[in-house]
Amino acid sequence: MTEQLTGSVSARANVYFDGKCVSHTVTLADGTKKSVGVILPSTLKFNTGAPEVMELIDGACRVRLAGSEAWASYGGGQSFSVAGNTSFDIEVTQALHYVCHFG
Repeated sequence: MTEQLTGSVSARANVYFDGKCVSHTVTLADGTKKSVGVILPSTLKFNTGAPEVMELIDGACRVRLAGSEAWASYGGGQSFSVAGNTSFDIEVTQALHYVCHFG
């Protein structure tokens, strides 16, 4: 999924969960927004507005989608999808580098 893109990157970082998740917003020439970041080892709950595809570049984690009891394991080179207006729990075991595709 990683590709050459034209657009801009916000120089100001988005810092969440006391610094455990840090990302930068990327705005493509067509107005599409993505975020690029890292999540440090931790267990966190994220809420979504729009549907998301989390493309994992490096690292390891387990994910539990809202309404599910099951955890699924993911690592670099994999991705997972989350519906809009919901949430997911993520347990990061190795620093997780990602690109989040919205919409």
